[in-house]
Amino acid sequence: MSEHLTVRFAEESDQAHLIEWLLQPGVLQWFPLADLREIEDAARIWISYWKHKAVLVALWDGVPCGIVNLYLQPYSKMAHQCLLAIIVDEKYRNKGVGTRLLQDLMKLAKERFQLEFLHLEVYDGNPAIHLYKRLGFEQYGFQKHFIKEQGRYIGKILMQKYL
Repeated sequence: MSEHLTVRFAEESDQAHLIEWLLQPGVLQWFPLADLREIEDAARIWISYWKHKAVLVALWDGVPCGIVNLYLQPYSKMAHQCLLAIIVDEKYRNKGVGTRLLQDLMKLAKERFQLEFLHLEVYDGNPAIHLYKRLGFEQYGFQKHFIKEQGRYIGKILMQKYL
């Protein structure tokens, strides 16, 4: 891992970075968001988990460059598992940021929240699929017509990893 890279718990103010990254060109092809209102709403929900210390932010030389979160389950019958979401600033991709965020998140999930497994949803064709597989996530499902955008369907791959 790079000596430039550190990870900290998110703060409420990190919502601005998340919105900025979601607005980068080409990013929304990998998220089910269509406009600024939807981006702001999703960012508000995502960052709300900071209060539980379930959101991590990567910093490159002190500059925020990525974020990952656990959508913690409020119901005891579901509290053993959790959906995650991740985004890395386009300027910092392929530098180990995503790997470090996911490794730290998996440790947090197991040690702090006693989660048994994590799952994620990724669109078919997303380059991040290689990262998830490398870190041990396995496909357990596929939804063929998840997104319909401009008359074209995009499938969603469901992946999970036992901790």
